[in-house]
Parts: sequence; structure tokens; C-alpha cells
Amino acid sequence: MKIFVDTNIFLDIALQREKLNEALMIFKSVKSGIFEGVIADITIVNIDYISRKAEGDVRAYLQAIEKSFSIVGANNAIVKASLALANKDLEDNIQYLLAKELSCDCIVSNDKSFYKGEIEVLNSDAFIEKFLS
Repeated sequence: MKIFVDTNIFLDIALQREKLNEALMIFKSVKSGIFEGVIADITIVNIDYISRKAEGDVRAYLQAIEKSFSIVGANNAIVKASLALANKDLEDNIQYLLAKELSCDCIVSNDKSFYKGEIEVLNSDAFIEKFLS
């Protein structure tokens, strides 16, 4: 099963937020090969930028992500389509369209307003309950 993981799941780990344990379970399930994990290239940049301000150097964490997840980038067609979606969050739009293009089975995001389209979007709790319990 191929899952697309939103930036906020990784930030839950880096910043040790409320959903830390759930995010760790998801990360470990990809690392161990239970799921094929996919992320957008912008996710790496966002994790570095946000975490550096709060936690300092996260290079080792980013390297662990790079080893476990396929990292994909948007092209002109994805950006154009993202700008045309009826959703104001461009990052979410790009991630959604990348997930769709790559035939991901679901998107894992704790963003309550993540774009809802043809791919199931599950928060970390719902994902764990549905696939890891």
C-alpha cells in the first residue's frame, strides 16, 4: 500500500508535538516496509526551515526520512493544476495532486482542512486505527 505523508506528520516528530507517538508509528511502518511512503520535496525543505527555528540542526532526521520515503517533486503541470483547485492552501494542493499522480492509496495528514478530492485523507489516529491496529 502506498501512502502519501503530509509535512505535519514529520513536524509532530521533529517538534515533539501532541501526535508524536502516532507520527512515530507511521514513520516506523514505512521504514520497516509495511507501507511504501511518499512525500513531496517541499516537505524536506519545510521540515528543515520550521525545525531549525525551534530545535536546531535536523539533518540526521532529514537523512532518516530520505532513506525511508520516496521524494517527489512538482512540475509545471502540477503547479498549474494546484493553482486551479478550489482550495487556498497551495502546499496541500500540490501534495494532493502528487499523491493522485502517483496512485497513492491514501494521504496521512493532521491538517483538518487538507484538500479533499478522490484520495482518502486520514489523520494519524484514523490511519493507525484502520491499518495498524
